[in-house]
Amino acid sequence: MLLHAALLAALVYGWLLYRRPPRPAPTLAIEATVVDARSMRGAQRPPPQPTPPAAAPQPPPESVGPPQPTPEELAQRDDQRRQAEAAAQAERHAAEQKAAEQEAAEKAARQAEEQRKAREAEAQKRSAEERQRQVDAQAAREAEADLKRSLAAEEQAAAARSGPALANWQAQIAARITHAWLRPPTARSGIECMLYVTQVPGGEVTQVRIGQCNGDQAVRESIEAAVYRASPLPPPPDPALFDRNLRIDFKPD
Repeated sequence: MLLHAALLAALVYGWLLYRRPPRPAPTLAIEATVVDARSMRGAQRPPPQPTPPAAAPQPPPESVGPPQPTPEELAQRDDQRRQAEAAAQAERHAAEQKAAEQEAAEKAARQAEEQRKAREAEAQKRSAEERQRQVDAQAAREAEADLKRSLAAEEQAAAARSGPALANWQAQIAARITHAWLRPPTARSGIECMLYVTQVPGGEVTQVRIGQCNGDQAVRESIEAAVYRASPLPPPPDPALFDRNLRIDFKPD
């Protein structure tokens, strides 16, 4: 705007100079003598004086360019420049502040998302720990119940073994083995052997070992074969009396 105003002022100034009227030509100094017209009556007229040439018109003054700005204009231009710089600086500052606020908002959003994920992970961890505690507690309760059942079964078995039921069952097993025994010719009277028998539920014999015995080898082998022929062994009257490993005192006479 200042540049346009200066250009317009220059054009107006040049136009005013061009419209100004030219200065009048200088008057020539002529020496003359005053003569009375009556004395010159009848005299010969002098020849006419030549007309001095007209002065050539002066060319319009050359344009010297736009006028120099005044101090007020210079001060106004400085103010406008400072205002423009201040506006630009304020705009940059506003843009930087907006970018900083946006970055802060994004950072806060990321932190909030991380905190949310951390809370979810912590909640899942606590839930898993709680489920594990419940599983462990259930397993502990079941183990305790199994232990109680085992103790009760052992107590019941111990009580049954301390009574006549165990002796009666062992006597039944010995009677079955005696019934299945084929006495060899070398067997003498008063045979007494300790038998170690291993059985499975149902009474099937899986292993026989002859311990202390007063019979010869033929007697020992015949008694072992009799135990396998007596399988399956008779079941106990009380399931609590069942034992996989039996110790039977075999006295066939």
